[in-house]
Amino acid sequence: MQVLKFGGTSVADSINIEKVISIIKHAIEHDKTIVVASAISGCTDNLALIGHTAAAHDKKYVELIDKLEERHLNLIDELVSNEYKDETFVTCKDIIKNLRDIANGVYLIREISNHTIDLIMSFGEILSTKIISAKLNSVNISHKWVDSGKIIRTERHQSQNIVDAKTTNANIKKMLSKNNCKLYLLPGFIACDAEGRTTTLGRGGSDYTASLLAVGSSARVLEIWTDVTGMMTADPRTVPDAKTIDNISYKEALELSHFGAKVVYPPTIQPVVSKGIPIYVKNTFAPAEHGTLIESNPPETQGKIRGISSSDRIALLSMEGNGMVGIPGYSSRLFDTLAKNEINIILITQASSVHTMCVAIAEDSAEKAKIAVDDTFAYEISLGKVEPLKVEKGFSIISLVGNDMKNQSGASGRMFDALGRRGINIRAIAQGSSEKNVSAVVATTDVNDAIRTIHHEFFGESKKTINLFIAGYGSVGKQLIEIIKQQKQYIETQKGQQIVVAGVSNSKKYIFNKTGINLKTIDTELANGEDNSSGDDYFDRIFSCSLSNTIFVDCTASKYIAAKYGDLFINGISVVTCNKIACSSDFSNYKILKESAKKEKVSFKYETTVGAALPIISTINQIINSGDKIHACEAVLSGSLNFILSHYDGKKPFAQIIREAQNAGYTEPDPRIDLSGTDVLRKITILARECGLKTEQKDVKQKLFLADEYFNGSVEDFYLITQKNEPYFKKIYDEANAENKKLRFTASIKDGKAKICLEKIDSAHPFYNLDGTDNAALLYTDFYQSPLRIQGAGAGAKQTASGILNDILE
Repeated sequence: MQVLKFGGTSVADSINIEKVISIIKHAIEHDKTIVVASAISGCTDNLALIGHTAAAHDKKYVELIDKLEERHLNLIDELVSNEYKDETFVTCKDIIKNLRDIANGVYLIREISNHTIDLIMSFGEILSTKIISAKLNSVNISHKWVDSGKIIRTERHQSQNIVDAKTTNANIKKMLSKNNCKLYLLPGFIACDAEGRTTTLGRGGSDYTASLLAVGSSARVLEIWTDVTGMMTADPRTVPDAKTIDNISYKEALELSHFGAKVVYPPTIQPVVSKGIPIYVKNTFAPAEHGTLIESNPPETQGKIRGISSSDRIALLSMEGNGMVGIPGYSSRLFDTLAKNEINIILITQASSVHTMCVAIAEDSAEKAKIAVDDTFAYEISLGKVEPLKVEKGFSIISLVGNDMKNQSGASGRMFDALGRRGINIRAIAQGSSEKNVSAVVATTDVNDAIRTIHHEFFGESKKTINLFIAGYGSVGKQLIEIIKQQKQYIETQKGQQIVVAGVSNSKKYIFNKTGINLKTIDTELANGEDNSSGDDYFDRIFSCSLSNTIFVDCTASKYIAAKYGDLFINGISVVTCNKIACSSDFSNYKILKESAKKEKVSFKYETTVGAALPIISTINQIINSGDKIHACEAVLSGSLNFILSHYDGKKPFAQIIREAQNAGYTEPDPRIDLSGTDVLRKITILARECGLKTEQKDVKQKLFLADEYFNGSVEDFYLITQKNEPYFKKIYDEANAENKKLRFTASIKDGKAKICLEKIDSAHPFYNLDGTDNAALLYTDFYQSPLRIQGAGAGAKQTASGILNDILE
């Protein structure tokens, strides 16, 4: 014997019922079969609404019944062959007429009892199974329809229908002995009491019916057919890459179900668990899939972790007071009060000092619990020994389920550490006495993120998540986002890292999403983002979310943002920057930043402050780390200046060349910043410090080629005066050209001194053939007396962004 149960979605419409018939047909080829079916999807809720609407003396109950009748008649019309259609129509209408009569009685007396609502709600399963029976007849599948209300016996106990197992088992055996059938079809959910009145089995009632029938018939297996391919490691609506659990123990399945997994309902499968009958959870819409086998001793899996489940709408009740310390009885009185008020305790946690106790219950019972508990402890509250019960709502429970959890070294730690790294606060923790689960209470707003985080920790690929907060969404910031999108697959597959852009800001707005911003819609989202005019709000959000492995990326030239690096380090956040201000500021500040990053165990990467993506700083660090000593450095460090000087030949005005460089994005919006030498000054200051010198900007000797008058007024004023002084620039060029030399703006370090200047470079010098935006650095060391040469594009948003990404991955 085998028992097959089909849920509401499996019999929701004619197409689905056709699939059910196919499964039944295949099943009876192998064994005698009992089929249990639920009402069609949504029907039971509608029946309950009909009953309560009638009790409220609202005529709308008639319209609700009409719609229910129409839905079932349409189902018959689509499903049943003409030979059996008229007969089935009559059967359905007779059942609906009985429903109308009962609902009308409720309407007239304006009252509905527990027995009456049970009777009304029972019509759904009777209708669905009568229609399935007609379909089986129309395809010549012999079977016996049995009213489960005459088989399953219940007793009333504390407002609940409790199954009389002895009588029920006797009725099942009698049913089987009287009818030597290959196939039995029974409605789920329905039972009756000793007086013959219809009762129902509550939530998961059809599963319960199937479970009782499996035990009473000594079935070899119970199959629960639903709309998912078995139990899964997490809810696939929350975790799209959740995996099907092939095998699981009864106790593990019960733990997962107790904490929210909706595939099976714990009390309803208890009968088969006690008898050791295996349960198969299968998908009606993918019958060939393996599904999940729930059994006594499933094969062990690596890590022994089976899955993650959650329960929402949880309230926490906190009982506190100095009077509780060392005094027995407080816990038992609390639990007894809740039990007497039929309030179920889901989770318990208590401080070792016994000063506080916290229990989790369903939110809808919270107010009743507070009134009852405060009344029980009224005397202690009046004396100040105990505080009034504190009620907090808006929580969820997440449970990590696996066999022998207490002996799984590190499982709890990994779970809590994963949540901590994600910045998710844990409100309470408990481990079940069954040793099958570890549970944590978190805010409901965080629950989906928490489930995904834990699932990734235990079932996901071992990718390290990098959480990025980007400041500056100009040319460099936009290029960085583009490169991250392009390199996503490489970063994940080859580097084993996953980049999550959690925040982006410009000078006016910022956007924030700690689970990840959609990189395709940043422009639109940022335009409608949150106000960032104060400058502090963005940083406050970054600090408050407390994400692990967080990197702040500075793509600006802002003094204000550079001043925030120290705060970022203190909050455990690494910094990657192309902003030169911090590293070229006072040496004391530079030293403090370096020491702070080291102390806080975070990274401070600024390769792109000099030479864009060229590995100049990292090469200097490698030279020093290897025990080599740098004696001198010569460099061209301004891609914009090198572009201007290498393209100027006296034929086009110097001002025109500058404007071309600006239009190409090689200069700052105000090109005077580049032409003033300030940019090169900052870069050589940084390089000098990397070489071990305590250089300040004022220590750098400067020989510039623009007078102060060029820096007065607007940018257009600058272009006018540059145009006016074209003869001056042509003269400088002509003098160099006459000597067969080229103009280069160089930076150098020698004998502990730094210098920047405009130089004439002869053809033997490596800088002579530098073209376009190229930068170059020559490093003279003990090991490299013929200099080590680093050369390549030193300007451009794409080059800088690629260097930033490399620092991020480092």
